[in-house]
Amino acid sequence: MDISDLKAQLERLHGASFGWALSCCRHDRAMAEDVLQTVYLKILQGKALYRGESKLQTWLFAVIRKTDITERRKSLLRAMTTIPGTDRKRFDLHPDTEFEQSETQRRFLLALEKLPARQRETLHLVFYQDLRLREAAKVMGVSIGSARRHYERGKKHLRQLLEGEKVNYEVRWKREENSGAVL
Repeated sequence: MDISDLKAQLERLHGASFGWALSCCRHDRAMAEDVLQTVYLKILQGKALYRGESKLQTWLFAVIRKTDITERRKSLLRAMTTIPGTDRKRFDLHPDTEFEQSETQRRFLLALEKLPARQRETLHLVFYQDLRLREAAKVMGVSIGSARRHYERGKKHLRQLLEGEKVNYEVRWKREENSGAVL
């Protein structure tokens, strides 16, 4: 692929790429921007090569995910060596993003953040990035069966989290019947 054609494709995919980077970075906007910039540099410097074995978007998302993992490991290592005994940084939604979203969207994103990483990644790739499970599996570096399992478990877990958040202020006392109880 010609470099000018590659740049044009990267520009076309920038919005989706930033969305995926934001998800990988647990909605830390600054970290997502840094990761995406590092990815673009890797591509333009020839350190990450697209060989045409999958769709460009699938390949690009895999590079973003691997770069995020590498960057997190580096920052964790730096934090462990420079400031011993400090708590890990909690990844919250960016205030500007939170302000712009409705309450339902905010609750959904918070529930999504509570999912295990693989389930969260699978759901994000399928729902937000419109990838098929086979493509999501390639991005994540897992088998299609594993991706399908994470997808199904993620949907079930997310549904349970959202149903559990419903606030019910009325008190209900229900007497459990136990036929084996001795009175």
